[in-house]
Amino acid sequence: MKFNYAVKVPKDRIAILVGTKGSIKNRIQKELNVKLVIDSEEGDVDIEGEDSLNLLTAQNIVRAIGRGFNPEIAFDLLNENNHFESLDIEEYVGDSKSKLTRIRARVIGEGGTARKTIEDLTCTSVSVYGKTISIIGDYEGVSLARRAFESLLNGSRHSTVYSMLEKQRKKLKMRL
Repeated sequence: MKFNYAVKVPKDRIAILVGTKGSIKNRIQKELNVKLVIDSEEGDVDIEGEDSLNLLTAQNIVRAIGRGFNPEIAFDLLNENNHFESLDIEEYVGDSKSKLTRIRARVIGEGGTARKTIEDLTCTSVSVYGKTISIIGDYEGVSLARRAFESLLNGSRHSTVYSMLEKQRKKLKMRL
């Protein structure tokens, strides 16, 4: 039985999805036993295959590359313990372009420090691209990073968010 997923990828990310001489596209197809049909004019990617779990993984890898991740980081999703999640910034700021720009800057921080600090404290990889914040990591790390970004989007202070993450990190270490 064949399954099919469709994913929309920004046109400026299609070349990265394909890779040099098709290397990224071919690696996804080979590793997951799927077929990618890419329409570079529209940004549509059809993923076809017989194993629904592999299709879901391929869909997440394609979405991650489309949301600004380096393909090597996106391939971390081949590990079944890793998870991909995306937050839509517009849900917090509405249609205002100036608010979107301000909130994106707040989430990234000066020189990328806020994003990097959250990545370090949650052991995740984060990409802020367009109107989204995307996160790759293990389930607990992604969940913590999501809470941190939601707090920032809702107006919490950076120091408050960092201290919450540090407390959660200590709790996790105690459980291990």
